[in-house]
Amino acid sequence: MNLQGNYFNGEFHEISGSSSFEKHSPADNKLLWKSNFSENHIADIITSASHGFHVMSSLSLDERVNLLKSYKQEVLKRLDDIAIAIALEVGKPLWEARTEANAIAGKVDVTINDSLKRIVDKKIENVLPGLTGHEIHKPLGVSLVIGPFNFPCHLANGQMLSLLISGNSVIFKPSEKTIYSAQILIECFHAAGFPKGSVNFIVGDGKIASELVKHSKVKGIFFTGSKAVGQKILENTYKDLSKMVALELGGKNSSIVHDDASIDHSIIEILKAAFLTTGQRCTSTGNIFVHKNIINEFSEKFSSLAMKMHVDHPIEFESLPFMSSLIDQGALETFDQYVKKVEDQGGKNLIPDFKLNSNLNGAYATPSIHLLESSDTRKFPIIGEEVFGPHCAIIAYDDIDEAISASNFTEFGLAGSVFTNSPEIHKKCLNEVQVGIFNLNRSTVGASSKLPFGGIKNSGNYHPAAVSMIDSCVYKVSSLETYACNSTLGNLTGIK
Repeated sequence: MNLQGNYFNGEFHEISGSSSFEKHSPADNKLLWKSNFSENHIADIITSASHGFHVMSSLSLDERVNLLKSYKQEVLKRLDDIAIAIALEVGKPLWEARTEANAIAGKVDVTINDSLKRIVDKKIENVLPGLTGHEIHKPLGVSLVIGPFNFPCHLANGQMLSLLISGNSVIFKPSEKTIYSAQILIECFHAAGFPKGSVNFIVGDGKIASELVKHSKVKGIFFTGSKAVGQKILENTYKDLSKMVALELGGKNSSIVHDDASIDHSIIEILKAAFLTTGQRCTSTGNIFVHKNIINEFSEKFSSLAMKMHVDHPIEFESLPFMSSLIDQGALETFDQYVKKVEDQGGKNLIPDFKLNSNLNGAYATPSIHLLESSDTRKFPIIGEEVFGPHCAIIAYDDIDEAISASNFTEFGLAGSVFTNSPEIHKKCLNEVQVGIFNLNRSTVGASSKLPFGGIKNSGNYHPAAVSMIDSCVYKVSSLETYACNSTLGNLTGIK
């Protein structure tokens, strides 16, 4: 994997600096690339992005739409490159990495056909006597996108497309763990003919991100990642009221399985929600509240099916894996500590005999399912704790209010779901579970790009992504207009 450096003024620039980072594939510990980090290019990138904003905001909407369409064609040419890069850097099975790669191209159509209509300028006749009113949408300016490692291309791609089509320029800083896959996106923007400075790319750690976040010329900040980093961004920006900050943070998501639900259907859905991407999704299901009348059957079938889950290398596999590795050894150590904490609090391990292929040499975790004897959050505080790994807890409940209360115990509020045939139960859960995404008879993962995506509490700050991402890329201007210039001094009361 050949890293080209930082990208600004329409070309890549080699990075020279004392700080460096090596990326080993979590799938097999093989070295993928080495990169230097340096703050030396920050001033150049800001200058480039400032020029790019002037150019992009001056283009017609048709010109910006055509640029996005050209970008889509370049992405389609690189689908295999993108998928392999994601698989090796993140540890996603190749089939799942290909799903993300295809979503990058698909997001262009959603942005043009669904998001763009949300910022159409409006004209209101006679908004005041004899006056025409206009609602106008203007771009923010230079905007910073800080991407995550779990969806290194798809999530940042959606933010960048909304920013660019609305006339902003972009600085993209990917996770330092997934630089190469992110670089391919920049290569696609370049090949599509985006104007110099409209798209910029910088690699680095949190220190470099912090310098960009605080820069006075950066007006939009779009971050996907942990609550801790999101709070740090707010600490660095709250005094600058000219900045728009959109945060997409973590989650501890619950599914409620009522006693009238289809058990087999709910098991399949929740199994995907708990273990896809090795549990490294902000929408992964961590708690499964199951009615006491069906918990024995549910637990037995769920754990039995999980035992059949194939875990393997993301690319070099004999049979198609359901899941592969975690992002790195540090994540594996954190996950192991979390599982131990669950067992220390009294969780019963339902799949203690799961064995991994002994030939695997990477950051592989076994799927983990624990049965908690009650939803008492005082006894089991882990009900509220986020874990970024393949773990879920099955918890019995008697009354739906009990399940809702336990679901809301966590500090997060991203996603939830209920499995039931009762419209009343569904409506009650929809109204009372404190999340930004809530599904009926469907898992907490696999959101649609045509709907808003975001959470409340410590999962976000009310700037949802996906189709509504574009709302945060502009500001509104009101204008009263008339060409009937017939005012005279006699129109002013109290003036002689």
